Amino acid sequence: MSVICRKAQPNDVDALYELIQDYAAKGIMLPRSREALTRNINNFVVAQDGDKFVGCGSLLQLGSDLVEIRSLGIADGYKGQGIGSRLVDALLEHASALNIPKVMALTYEVHFFEKNGFHVVDKEIFPEKVWTDCVNCPKQQCCDEIAVVRMIEPAKQGEQLSFAQI
Repeated sequence: MSVICRKAQPNDVDALYELIQDYAAKGIMLPRSREALTRNINNFVVAQDGDKFVGCGSLLQLGSDLVEIRSLGIADGYKGQGIGSRLVDALLEHASALNIPKVMALTYEVHFFEKNGFHVVDKEIFPEKVWTDCVNCPKQQCCDEIAVVRMIEPAKQGEQLSFAQI
């Protein structure tokens, strides 16, 4: 397997849309329109095995010191191979390069995030998230996702964001 992690490109929108819609249909990820994906393409990283799209994740800046990992998903047949952790590492590098020290996520996969250095916290400590996405979520009044957070070090001056092979 020669999976690489890289910044998303505009020609990735359809593949991003299909993977995210698959998760959204299962009720475990919020759907994203092609237009929204196109507008936010610079916030996405993708995992690719040859010419096959196998995973994605993105960052959303919620405040001057807070970003959210969102739309993190792996294609069927590629789960359990460390690709999700590699995508998270790339997103953490991106947050570090932006000098944002706090990275959060809302998830059903708590063990995965704990394995990647995150800690469970009360989701009400993130009013930025509540007013960004939660107000439009059908599960707003009965949210069953768990909030996780990880503190990271900002990048040293001159460090570049890099996406390594995974």
